[in-house]
Amino acid sequence: MDDPALRRLLAGFRAFRARHCEREAESWERLVREGQRPEVLVVGCSDSRVDPALLLDARPGELFVVRNVAALVPPHAPDGAEHGTAAAIEFAVRVLGVRHAIVLGHGRCAGIAAARQGVPAGCRDYLAPWTRIVADAVAGLEDAAEMERTGVRRSLENLRTYPWVREAEAAGRLAVHGWRFDLEHGRLEGYDEAAGAFRPLAP
Repeated sequence: MDDPALRRLLAGFRAFRARHCEREAESWERLVREGQRPEVLVVGCSDSRVDPALLLDARPGELFVVRNVAALVPPHAPDGAEHGTAAAIEFAVRVLGVRHAIVLGHGRCAGIAAARQGVPAGCRDYLAPWTRIVADAVAGLEDAAEMERTGVRRSLENLRTYPWVREAEAAGRLAVHGWRFDLEHGRLEGYDEAAGAFRPLAP
């Protein structure tokens, strides 16, 4: 394969296979045999710099991850249309029975910026309606970090519009969290709902 980017990916796969499928064969075979049993759902951004599994040093099988532009959760809308993010959340909560749901936003998020400033020309088919999920909430804000935090809060609100999320949370089977990764400074903060503010995590 001549493309250097693809060669790098294949080399990475070989390293993954040696580490997980060979050196840790027993753990890998158990995952294959018993299926996945993640305790944590992460709704994260598609940004290539913010991979939840890498960021949280998670092992295979630990996280159920759904990624999209700006780590947004759309509101509950059971209209029979295609809803990829909602389908993943439903599977995680109702089938896998995850105990935690984390909305993971991040600094320097272009998706959140697009919700405030408008999407790039030529990206109106899907990106424009998608970023409208949070556009009204960030419309009057200027600080980028506060816009990103607002995006996390909006997604938490929307997450609770799903009846089976509310039911699981009320029954104590599910805890919902809002986190933001400060890309510039390498820090993680979490939303304290009682205080209405983000606090440092893992100082």
